[in-house]
Amino acid sequence: MKRVQDFRVKHYRRLNSDNYILTLSSDSDVEIVKPGNFAEIKIPDTPDVFLRRPISILDVDHNANTISFYIKAVGKGTRKLGTLAINSVVNIVYPLGNSFTINKQKNVLLVGGGSGIAPFILLANKLKNENTAITFLIGARSKGDVFLTDEFSKYGNVLITTEDGSFGEKGLVTQHSVFTDSFNFDHIYTCGPDPMMKAVAKIANKKYINCEASLENMMACGIGACLCCVTPTIAGNKCVCTEGPVFNTKELKW
Repeated sequence: MKRVQDFRVKHYRRLNSDNYILTLSSDSDVEIVKPGNFAEIKIPDTPDVFLRRPISILDVDHNANTISFYIKAVGKGTRKLGTLAINSVVNIVYPLGNSFTINKQKNVLLVGGGSGIAPFILLANKLKNENTAITFLIGARSKGDVFLTDEFSKYGNVLITTEDGSFGEKGLVTQHSVFTDSFNFDHIYTCGPDPMMKAVAKIANKKYINCEASLENMMACGIGACLCCVTPTIAGNKCVCTEGPVFNTKELKW
């Protein structure tokens, strides 16, 4: 159920100068969140940032009534969120959007790049409960841009590519050796930059494997009113915020 709720800043975890995890706590129960859902976050005390910011939900702890977000500071809004004082009030609308499909797959591959790794904690937790074997493939520019590998390793095998070769295999994620003739995954989930997701979807299509992508279109309202996040599909234009952000890549006009 979609809900507008006040939280308070509980904790920051700094990953580097531009990336951080923001954990918010509430005196009320936290809504059930599915893997792939996102929230629209109001930026406090910033009158010139009047639109909420859409952020993927990283994790939820119902025992502690907390919700966490992995945020990359790319503009005034996301930078402001990283400077709030502990106990500052933050209003969010959540959970928004649809979720990844869980169909008792035996062996899955989660491919992420940049802030696209954000939905993978909730997704991995759900998949693990279904006794699914999980492999993560994370792409980054360099070693300093690789995050959350310790968390991912709790759920499955973690593979890394970096463009400069400073960590893991050198190259783009789609150049990793996991994409070989011995490729034995029965489902792929991906989130990150569009070119990366399109390349992953192309491989999945050639191998006749279902692939789901979580799109990162600009979303101003999160409820399908502004239409700025529309994406073309084989069934016509669809709002990413309400009919996505997760789509089977066979539906997308890529």
